[in-house]
Amino acid sequence: MSGRYLVAGLRRSGIGACEAIARVWPDAEIVAADAGADLDVSRLEALGIEVRLGAEVVPVDGVTALVKSPGIPGEAPQVAAARAAGVPVWSEVELAARMMPDNPIAGVTGTNGKTTTTQLVGAMLRAGGLEAEVAGNVGRPLTDLAGRVPAAAWIACELSSFQLEDIDTLRCRAAVILNLTPDHLDRHGTMAEYLRCKLRIFENQVPGDTAVLNGDVPQLRAAAVPGAGRRVLFTASDPGVLDWEHARLRGQHNLENAVAAAAVARAAGVDDGAVNAALRAFDPPPHRLQPVAAAGGVEWVNDSKATNPDAVMKALTAFDHGVHLILGGSLKGSAYAGMAAAVAAGPVVRSYLIGASADAIAAALDAAGAAYVRSGTLERAVATASAAAVAGDTVLLSPACASFDQFRDYEQRGERFAELARAAAA
Repeated sequence: MSGRYLVAGLRRSGIGACEAIARVWPDAEIVAADAGADLDVSRLEALGIEVRLGAEVVPVDGVTALVKSPGIPGEAPQVAAARAAGVPVWSEVELAARMMPDNPIAGVTGTNGKTTTTQLVGAMLRAGGLEAEVAGNVGRPLTDLAGRVPAAAWIACELSSFQLEDIDTLRCRAAVILNLTPDHLDRHGTMAEYLRCKLRIFENQVPGDTAVLNGDVPQLRAAAVPGAGRRVLFTASDPGVLDWEHARLRGQHNLENAVAAAAVARAAGVDDGAVNAALRAFDPPPHRLQPVAAAGGVEWVNDSKATNPDAVMKALTAFDHGVHLILGGSLKGSAYAGMAAAVAAGPVVRSYLIGASADAIAAALDAAGAAYVRSGTLERAVATASAAAVAGDTVLLSPACASFDQFRDYEQRGERFAELARAAAA
């Protein structure tokens, strides 16, 4: 599709969007922009793409659409300038949807468990004999598939609230909202707005599509679902014929994820035998209750993707004693009282606090009567926790916070934890 496209934000999804436009719509003009001044844009320059770095606002004259990185808020000057000029604002997944209108999408959103569930949906679709790819917020931009996969291929797609803010035509043949707890309120402002963004996953469904919601969450059970899809409720208390006993996943939250994935896969036509075969073979993805080292009866587990308090509370259900819990990171508007109560009442021996949120978490742990030490850095936390752990214990990184105060992202944080854990185990 010809036109002039401004891609704002040049991290993973922005670069993927630029490359997709160049690949799928070769007659289009592309301007790639980022407020940062020191990014490596050699991949884009090699494609002949015009790159603007360091400018807060790039002129939008003649622009067909602004493709916005999910990390850019709606009130950012560049976005405001586009809207004021009547330029459509698309998320990267909306761009991909326009490039792949015939591919059936199985969409997954929710506060926690999105990546595990999305990858499990992909595994179940393939086990059911369907050609399937996994993309979206899971790490591979959805646009990376544009022009590269057959139109009949299913796509299991993780969708964040940030991505769903700016969709228009994106349609999910089957879609699920896994759960809903306070998160990203620094961006969305209220739970009502957060829920509204999540519900957009169903917005363009048509008769024959399926909307799957967690029936254990009152806000989801009672939600008015946009679109015309068939409404299905799932509950972890009723897993049906799911073979959870032989699954490699652990924790009550992963049972919830598996039940949801099965509901989505069944909506795509996968039978129970294939669903359970995929579940039995499925390994936890990186940074999600991922065992990374073991020695002397102590296990080190990387749950760096647990970037909000509810995720930590769910992670703790996977353990019955002896947890040395590393908490903390950058602040994003979360409240820690509920998590602190779960820490005090649960399997945690002691918490080790790091990062910018340490004071806020310490106050909540003090109120709950939970033991902790202030470690400051991940390196010191791993060293202190490893020295205190005895046979049968677990050193668990499940930080309840984003990572941007000390790390590039949760993946870098998790990889560093794994390095430190292996060193401690040795």
